[in-house]
Amino acid sequence: MQTIGTIQTGHKSLRNMPIQSKGAADSGGRVVLHKRYQQGLVDLDGFSHIYLIYRLHLSNGFDLLVEPFLDTEKHGVFATRAPRRPNPIGLSIVKLLSIQDNIIEITGADMINGTPLLDIKPYMKQFDNIEQSTSGWLDATDDRIRNTRSDSRFITL
Repeated sequence: MQTIGTIQTGHKSLRNMPIQSKGAADSGGRVVLHKRYQQGLVDLDGFSHIYLIYRLHLSNGFDLLVEPFLDTEKHGVFATRAPRRPNPIGLSIVKLLSIQDNIIEITGADMINGTPLLDIKPYMKQFDNIEQSTSGWLDATDDRIRNTRSDSRFITL
């Protein structure tokens, strides 16, 4: 896989970052797409939100059982959004503010500055909003998700 651009944010450290986009509503950022992909942005500006798919480039190694940020029990890595994974790929839904040439301004940036971007997909409420869904072990309020920040549990040296 080749990167198609870079995500720029104000997050300079893995500590104390929002753990999900929902906790980063006021956290702006920008996507700088490689110029050769700029034409692929045509008509994206009609969407309010986009998925950013990116490489968790600072993630090293993984555990199959992890204690996620919002729980004190261990769960299988595939039942969590823990950043240390067999294939360190991140996924965030962010609000699209504007597009100018090859630069996309966003809010909801929950990734570290300099994150390599793999793909962009539009959020489509007709496809992506599943009304009758469950969230497994997760029992957290919106406020708790918004206010929880990363700690050192997934940082490796």
